[in-house]
Amino acid sequence: MKIAITSSGPELTSQVDPRFGRCAYFIFVDTDSDKFEAIENSGAQGMGGVGIQAGQMMIDKGIKAVLTGNCGPNAFQTLKAAGVEVITGVSGTVQEVVDKFKAGGFQSVSGPNVSPHSGIEKKE
Repeated sequence: MKIAITSSGPELTSQVDPRFGRCAYFIFVDTDSDKFEAIENSGAQGMGGVGIQAGQMMIDKGIKAVLTGNCGPNAFQTLKAAGVEVITGVSGTVQEVVDKFKAGGFQSVSGPNVSPHSGIEKKE
C-alpha cells in the first residue's frame, strides 16, 4: 500500500510536519517494500488552494492513506472524494509513524480537524 506522510525534511528520521497543504515535504512510502520517496512541497508557499493541489498530487501518485498532523476541509474533501484515507493527529518521526501505521495503530478520521487556511503564517 502506498501512503504519504507530511514531513519537515526528506528523511525517514525527519519529524512529521503538522500541516498538510503547507508541509515542507511529502514522503511517499510503499508499506509492502518499505521503499520511500521524498518530494519537496512546491505548493507550500502558495497563496491559496494548496490543500486541494496537495490532495490532487496524492491522488495522482496512487496514495491510499495520508498521515499528517492537520487537514483542512478543502484538502479533506478532495482526498475523501477519491477514496484516500485521512489520518490526522500524527506526530513523531516519519519512521515511527510508518511503523505504527503498519501495526494498525491509527484510525482514519471522518472530517477535517482544522479550519480553512489554518496553515498560513500570519504576518504582523
